[in-house]
Amino acid sequence: MDTWLARVDKVSGLLAEQRAQAERDRVTSTAVIDALRAQEFHRMWVSRALGGGGVSLRTGSAVLQAIARVDPSAAWQVGVQGAIGRISDYLPHEVACRLFCGSRGLVVGGVNPTGEAVPVPGGYRVRGRWSFASGATHADWLVCTARLTCGTRGGPAPIRMLCVPRAAVSFTDDWFALGLRATGSGSFTVDNVVVPESHSVDGSLLRRPPSPRRSRGYAIAYYDFAPFTTSSTALGIAQQALEVFRGLAGRTVPARATEALAASATVQATFARATALVRASELVLLDAAEQATAHGEDGGEELSGVVRLAAASVAENCLQAVSMLHAAAGSAALRSGDDLDRCFRDIHTAVRHITLAATNFEMVGAHLFGGPLLMRR
Repeated sequence: MDTWLARVDKVSGLLAEQRAQAERDRVTSTAVIDALRAQEFHRMWVSRALGGGGVSLRTGSAVLQAIARVDPSAAWQVGVQGAIGRISDYLPHEVACRLFCGSRGLVVGGVNPTGEAVPVPGGYRVRGRWSFASGATHADWLVCTARLTCGTRGGPAPIRMLCVPRAAVSFTDDWFALGLRATGSGSFTVDNVVVPESHSVDGSLLRRPPSPRRSRGYAIAYYDFAPFTTSSTALGIAQQALEVFRGLAGRTVPARATEALAASATVQATFARATALVRASELVLLDAAEQATAHGEDGGEELSGVVRLAAASVAENCLQAVSMLHAAAGSAALRSGDDLDRCFRDIHTAVRHITLAATNFEMVGAHLFGGPLLMRR
């Protein structure tokens, strides 16, 4: 872990230097993405047999937290790459190598099935529009999640994830969000592109671990892996908010007051409560990582429930902690571009992701009472 965290130190200066401009541009610069790629962060959660880092869940989470403490938008994109990169274990080895060994760019896209795929000889004809494609500006390949248009017989349409080269995609610049502004999370469109069968994955397989093979990176289901990326970034944002607030409270004297915020008993209690929430998040996420590492192969719905509860708890705790600190800072937090204000904007945007949504409590709660574990109902 120390080796990978040392790599974060190598790029932290550049991330901090370019963060403000990236927010204004609404996209991370090529220089920053190149620096992140030079440290192999974009492949840290890819099998070593495919040229990736093959790092543990714990190490990858720590890296994302460290990056997020400097630039949450950069961490979010690395995390999205880490999550979608998990399809490398489900694709045929040769195709996975083409996407993740032969390509230096990102492999990201849309996991919400807002497109349609029509079976044709040897593959699928794909069309659709996908939103919230974080990091797509720097992608070589885009993953399109689509519903098959035939063979359903009245039931839910099967889902496939299909890999499309950048040249076959058109982009729409429509990312104007409250936070995570530099993620470039715009939309992209694919219109009647034929994707070979080999470049696609049956969506139903993602709920269980990938089949064993020499190049398999992780014996953990795709949906049990992805929440660690988003929750790690959210946690890093909250950690940074604590650090920023400590400094702000020590130097800020409210109007007509005689002492700094840090001398207020109310502020002290708020800071302690926020610290407890963040610390609890660190521990619950670490526990989930250990559970997933130990039981990725055989954990089933019980493991999925643990992971989803951890991610939702991290989101809820971090949102509350940052909001408490922002309120306690008073008008000092309202300066445009202030670090605490940025943390507030970023955490409120991050927790809207489905892996962090409060609906996970509802779904896992229903499962704890003996029902199936649903994505949503």
